[in-house]
Amino acid sequence: MTSQWIDIAAQDGESFKGYLALPPTGTGPGIVLIQEIFGVNDHIQAVADQYALDGYVVLAPDLFWRTEAGVNLGYSEADWDKAFALMKKLDFDLALTDLRSTATALRARGDCTGQVASLGYCMGGVLSYLCAANAGVDAAVCYYPGGIETKLDQAGKIECPILLHFAEEDQYISADAVASARSALATKHAQIETYPGVDHGFNCWERPMYNQQAAALAHGRSLVFLANTFKR
Repeated sequence: MTSQWIDIAAQDGESFKGYLALPPTGTGPGIVLIQEIFGVNDHIQAVADQYALDGYVVLAPDLFWRTEAGVNLGYSEADWDKAFALMKKLDFDLALTDLRSTATALRARGDCTGQVASLGYCMGGVLSYLCAANAGVDAAVCYYPGGIETKLDQAGKIECPILLHFAEEDQYISADAVASARSALATKHAQIETYPGVDHGFNCWERPMYNQQAAALAHGRSLVFLANTFKR
């Protein structure tokens, strides 16, 4: 597995950075990996490496670049405060244009075999859902997509398979929000998984809510979902 930062052309003529992780074989299907509110930090880079070792060409774009490029936050109280401030400044419409640009750049690479999925966590989870509706990805994986209940009017646009992971004890996403998502996606090719006894962020091994069993199960389900979808 190898990795590097590359430039991605934005639709407005500027460019922004993305963390690219390549599989040991050098080629594979593509994943647009979408950050949490902490930037393309050490953890997200490690997740990109993880999926690259699973055989994917992974590109994680820096979505905060219009406000502050190169954000790499941890999980201290001060980092949380800055992360929330950055999220509040993020224009989701512009972020979606950057994600479309990232998917286009990934597909154009010689090491990407063509099909591209979006995969994101928390803020990145809801943006992955929006990519399914608006960015032309071939599949979408959404981990605990915060605020999804406010964007269910976009569900009708989704044509690709989509997988959503929810924590049953999530302090940010209510059971009613999960039920609303199930209802809105009932006629879609959607797989919705819930994980009992775990909280928001259970996939992040650097946070106290990390749950190894749930993270491993969700990762396995994500790999099966992607392999089955890309096989079609």
